[in-house]
Amino acid sequence: MTTRTCIAVILAAGEGTRMKSATPKVLHAIAGRSMLGHVLDTVSQAGIKDIAVVIGPNREDVAKEICAQVPQAHIVVQTDRLGTAHAVLAARDAIGTGYDDLLVLFADTPLIEPATLQAMRARLVEGRAVVALGFEAANPQGYGRLLIDGTSLDAIREHKDATDGERNVTLCNSGLMALDGKKALALLDGIGNGNAQKEFYLTDAVSVARSQGLTTGYELAPESEVMGVNDRSQLAAAEAVMQNRLRHRAMLNGATLIDPASVYFSYDTQLGRDVVIEPQVVFGPKVTIGDKVDIHAFSHIEDASISAHASIGPFARIRPGSKVGEGAKIGNFVELKKADIGAGAKISHLSYIGDAEVGAEANIGAGTITCNYDGFFKYKTVIGAGAFIGANSSLVAPITVGAGAYVGSGSVITKEVLADQLAVARGKQMAKDGWGSTFRAASEAKKKATKP
Repeated sequence: MTTRTCIAVILAAGEGTRMKSATPKVLHAIAGRSMLGHVLDTVSQAGIKDIAVVIGPNREDVAKEICAQVPQAHIVVQTDRLGTAHAVLAARDAIGTGYDDLLVLFADTPLIEPATLQAMRARLVEGRAVVALGFEAANPQGYGRLLIDGTSLDAIREHKDATDGERNVTLCNSGLMALDGKKALALLDGIGNGNAQKEFYLTDAVSVARSQGLTTGYELAPESEVMGVNDRSQLAAAEAVMQNRLRHRAMLNGATLIDPASVYFSYDTQLGRDVVIEPQVVFGPKVTIGDKVDIHAFSHIEDASISAHASIGPFARIRPGSKVGEGAKIGNFVELKKADIGAGAKISHLSYIGDAEVGAEANIGAGTITCNYDGFFKYKTVIGAGAFIGANSSLVAPITVGAGAYVGSGSVITKEVLADQLAVARGKQMAKDGWGSTFRAASEAKKKATKP
């Protein structure tokens, strides 16, 4: 297999009108990555380096997504939409350079696995000119049927053209196809448009191949793997399949999920060993978790790294650009944004730490906030190692609190605090003897005077 050359043609020109969205269908995300991005990644994982993507006209947004993930991909435009075979032939120049294998995929079928693509190519190695990917459908209504004879594929029959007997067949066509690269252009050019829609259908490659005396075959995949996405409901169904895959992978790799169904991963979440994740936790893109981290319930983490032995949550929000050091504690209702938290530091309750650097073993009291934004610009707060910030303090950035310094509870700190200093910035406490009883008596008299 490794000696055979291959090109994958991904069809991504559909308008996706049923999505009812200004965003192209193929750019809608599953587990934090576009459907097109998932297909591009699968092709790459299958060892296929040469990729052509067929897009619609004026779709610079789709082209940008392709270039960001696979810069070397061929991007071709299908100006007229005249069927799937016509779409594949939009990549004629790339196909015609002489590959051994050609794979045709769809950008709205995002759950396909690399092993399935490799299995389809293995059928080509057996000498088959066309290989269709089929699945056993729980409800075959509306799907094209694969009509087989042993390991050979006789035909792909569309549901509307099938006889009653053929409609009883549950082996259905997913749409994905592999073709002998040396014969691909001849097969595709042999497809006509003699049908009611006057379109050139890729499925007709089977009948063209058989008319030329060539061998055709099929490969099977689970129905969930070849799920197509045409509307928001199907998008949600594909998300559920992907999340189950990611949860299963996380547990196989040594993480404990207390309630797997309530944990949501991004496609690129990286978990160390012996991580424990409680219910209702959400991971956004670009999250790395070290070994033996505890992530408590109802926490949300995005674009952040958490080092080994740290504790997060419950109800913590870790926003982009944050780093949590080894053994640090980020407690309940704590929000971090672009904050670097040192090893062993503790931010246990009800705090906002943004655009900040917190030194090792520092302790941040409940209700502390870094005042990092003046309405126009963001400013940084630096808290030294071993510093102690009393509860309900406001640190007005830009500001530095030195190592080992103390900030008294309730302070509003606007000037630098040097190492080992105590800083207290609050109004002077005043006490008046008997004020309470005098106030209550006057208030009661006033209340009685106002009654009708």
